[in-house]
Amino acid sequence: MKKQIIIALKVLLVMTVLTGIVYPLLVTGIAQTCFHRQANGSLITKNGVIIGSELIGQKFDSTRYFWSRPSATDYNPLPSGGSNFGPTSKTLKKLVDSRRSVFADKNRIKDTDSIPAEMIFASASGLDPHISPQAAMIQVDRIAENRNFTARQKQELVKIIRDMSEKPQFSLLGEARINVLMLNLELDNIR
Repeated sequence: MKKQIIIALKVLLVMTVLTGIVYPLLVTGIAQTCFHRQANGSLITKNGVIIGSELIGQKFDSTRYFWSRPSATDYNPLPSGGSNFGPTSKTLKKLVDSRRSVFADKNRIKDTDSIPAEMIFASASGLDPHISPQAAMIQVDRIAENRNFTARQKQELVKIIRDMSEKPQFSLLGEARINVLMLNLELDNIR
């Protein structure tokens, strides 16, 4: 019995060292070497100040900026997740109707069925940093009006959306998308 306990303790010690020290150090080393930017959060700085991450959605509610997808956690990354309201939930219906109404009103959209779904439904994580190019295009008139853009500046904004749109990964995984934070940073550069 004593011999078995000693063997078990040795195995526990070896496994603790392997899985608790060696493996995490190896994975961290590979991540820092091969994927340094991503491993450190893909942080975006402006004038030496961190303003966000390319990987985590942020709240933009000014009429002068592109709006992000709604978040059930108000963009808080710690309790990340969806609302867990089911398709028959009255609360979900009220939330969706409210978001649809606000989005349609602020963007002067008459046909509310044309609003992209990601602008009225929160993502599963609550932190999605992307919207579809269509969702960005539908916001152009509002932004151009609130920034007093000329026709040339508005055309430049449309070109930025087209240039920044990412295709589905490997041409088949996911949807076309555009990062809202990066798009808003480019928007501030239009003169």
